[in-house]
Amino acid sequence: MRHSKKTAWVGATLYTVLAADGFATNGYFTHGVGTHNKAMAGAGDASPTMAIDAANNPASGVLIDQQWNVGLGIFSPNREYTLSGSQYMGQGGSFTLQSSPSQVAGTVESDNNFFPIPYIAYNWRIDDESALTFSFYGRGGMNTEYNGAAATFDPDGPGPAPVMTLDGTYGFGKAGVDLMQAFLDISYSRQFGNLSLGFAPVIAYQMFEADGVGTFAPYTKTYANSYMTTGMPQMPQNLTNKGSDSSAGIGFKLGGVWAASDQVSLSLAYQSKISMGEFDDYSDLFAEAGGFDIPASARAGISFRPKPNLGYHIDVEHIFFSDVDSVGNPLANVMGCPTAGMGGMNVENCLGGNEGFGFGWDDMTVIQLGVDWSPSGSPHTTWRFGYAYGEQPIQPADATINILAPAVMEHHFTAGYAFERDNGNEFSISVMYAPENSVTGANFFDPSQQIELTMDQFEVEVSYRF
Repeated sequence: MRHSKKTAWVGATLYTVLAADGFATNGYFTHGVGTHNKAMAGAGDASPTMAIDAANNPASGVLIDQQWNVGLGIFSPNREYTLSGSQYMGQGGSFTLQSSPSQVAGTVESDNNFFPIPYIAYNWRIDDESALTFSFYGRGGMNTEYNGAAATFDPDGPGPAPVMTLDGTYGFGKAGVDLMQAFLDISYSRQFGNLSLGFAPVIAYQMFEADGVGTFAPYTKTYANSYMTTGMPQMPQNLTNKGSDSSAGIGFKLGGVWAASDQVSLSLAYQSKISMGEFDDYSDLFAEAGGFDIPASARAGISFRPKPNLGYHIDVEHIFFSDVDSVGNPLANVMGCPTAGMGGMNVENCLGGNEGFGFGWDDMTVIQLGVDWSPSGSPHTTWRFGYAYGEQPIQPADATINILAPAVMEHHFTAGYAFERDNGNEFSISVMYAPENSVTGANFFDPSQQIELTMDQFEVEVSYRF
């Protein structure tokens, strides 16, 4: 019976991860993996206590006992963009965004603000010096859905056709994107005295959907190639409103944890860039004909425990967003596309080309601070607190396209509580609040208009160790 319950949880976790689609904190990386890790804002890699810690550092498994972890979080991101007025209002080749068909200035909010985020992990002790850990967890974050907005433009520039106002953020109906990523890590760790080392192949699966970006059809490589070779432009078939597409890939993680003394330990971990299969249904949208790889990341941490019941943790994570062209290429790349009307002559600068524009994200470095404390006289109770800061990756010049993915969070405040039962099982809860942050930049296609991207977040997660 116990085996069947675990099997049922694995199935439910798999289904929920594949259905969830809206968890973004540091770019589209989560602020932590595991309830106790999230309670300390992602800190504590050098002081592992749970099987799921192997998702952060594959060397962790050999430092903990054999156990299962299951957890479920409810994540709530509130996303919106605010528009100023415009001097051009679609004239002179401009493309003016409106908050509604009848009003330019105003705020448009994204729908879908609650998402489940489960995880499951199992740590199997092979012997006293080695362990094998299975971790299954999710990540995502570019989930948006905007309704009620509009866009105004002149379809033939100085020609006789009047200025048009069409429904949708970009004038092509409901607009938004939906990205989900699921990971399975199989970590092997081994201890060598005070040093533990670990390695894990990482199997990744992702799903993506985009709606309402058909207005960018003339900026695609398909359109530009056909126009330049035949004079008759061919409309792209794999740009928008294609439903959900998926891809898979394999990467790896390396990690180490060194107990420098009874009080101090250090950790270091690296996850490779994961080369994913192309999103064929969006080959006219993403650079490299639908490429959307998962960026590499590196983590380092130090833990100091002056007393057995008190620990301080400092961790740093660096995420290499700019190495993924579909994420890092700036919107300004469109100026090189021949059919963009900006003097460019390189079809690779068009959407779907090798240098097609993405979201213009920079790399992101996050500093994470955490503390855990068990009150004297309450050895089964642990309180955790954390704070993390990382400069958000979006540049003001790319505000127009990042309406779809307004990952502007920088500060995260966290807390958590855990209670260990006499049999060693443990219940944990964590909460996270990321206060409102924003980025403001000019509309790339109407410089007289300002776009402000805004987001705040809240999450609560519970888990059980047995």
